[in-house]
Amino acid sequence: MSANDFEISVVIPCLNEETGIAEVVGWAWEGIERSGRTGEVLVVDNGSTDRSAELAEQAGARVVHESRRGYGSAYLRGIAEARGHYIFMGDADGTYDFRDLEPFLEQLDDGKEFVLGSRYRGKIHEGAMPWMHRWIGNPILTRILNLFFGLKVSDAYCGMRAIDRTTAQRLGLQATGMEFALEMSLKAAKRNVPMGEVPIDYYARAGDSKLHTWRDGWRSLRFMLIHSATFLFLIPGLVILFLGLLILVPMSSGPITVYGVTLHIHTMIVASTATLVGAQIVQLGVFARTYAVLYMGDEDRLLQTLWKHVRLEHGLLLGGALALAGFGILLGIFVDWATNGFGALSREYLAILGLTLAGLGVQIAFASFFLSVLALPTEAGAAREAERARPQEAAVAVGQRAVD
Repeated sequence: MSANDFEISVVIPCLNEETGIAEVVGWAWEGIERSGRTGEVLVVDNGSTDRSAELAEQAGARVVHESRRGYGSAYLRGIAEARGHYIFMGDADGTYDFRDLEPFLEQLDDGKEFVLGSRYRGKIHEGAMPWMHRWIGNPILTRILNLFFGLKVSDAYCGMRAIDRTTAQRLGLQATGMEFALEMSLKAAKRNVPMGEVPIDYYARAGDSKLHTWRDGWRSLRFMLIHSATFLFLIPGLVILFLGLLILVPMSSGPITVYGVTLHIHTMIVASTATLVGAQIVQLGVFARTYAVLYMGDEDRLLQTLWKHVRLEHGLLLGGALALAGFGILLGIFVDWATNGFGALSREYLAILGLTLAGLGVQIAFASFFLSVLALPTEAGAAREAERARPQEAAVAVGQRAVD
């Protein structure tokens, strides 16, 4: 740690919070002093039109200004400006008490790199959280976050949290709005960052709330879906694909009866469509996961294991086999039709199966090429690194021979 660094940075985003900002800054300084460590209090003013910035400075905070509006924008600037080894985060409205940082510091010192506060495991004071947020919105979003990303947190949207500065920089955070809190958690989960949780008290805020229940709830759900290819693409796609094949294959020889109901060609057309659409959605999921691993720093053990054994040629062989099977079926039907004088078609069920297999084969073949295209920049980068290493290795070898 350099002479200009601190052990702790308390980062507080601020937008028109003159009612509580001075007291919150005072709490932060008291928490730093109680910890016995060096620190700073950094207030990120996000375009306040009241005296918030002035009052924060008078209370002893270092104030920086971020013109891009948004909760996440303020924190992104704060993380970039922070000089502490550990960054503590919390709102400027008096809902979070910075006077006791020790539980967070204990977990950080023990190897956790990201520690969340939990209002549900602590105490939510009267009037601090609307009924809808406390019993419906936050619990549902927390369960979805845990399900999608394998977490076990109890309070997804708690604003009081602490993170190692290098870890925060490594996460590649980008969200500029309220989704920032979720982005920290889900990216930490994707990168296997050691996480902890601390019970905290949550107090009634000073001033007006800036949350919008339905709008912010939808934005949160949308954000989690976009960052979870498994639940957005792969699971729905596989279900649709399976259901399509479950009907398509048995009907290839003609109508079938299920629980006394006879299914005819219209049902098979729906099954064919479902099979092709499901396969397309699954491919989009594979593309999304591949992109996330190659360019966003995510980890996917299954995908990375498959890369070691599956190549472009394997995809082309599978796609080619399905396409040949489909076109073979269609060719056989055509020959039979021609032999019988081009009369009325009588093998329409088998024809639909052939068309579906041909479509799947073409999809898989071109999808394999697209996955290879996605990997080109990383392969080129690896080649450049190897090229740069060769002169260094040669120089080392020459130096070693000179020593010998």
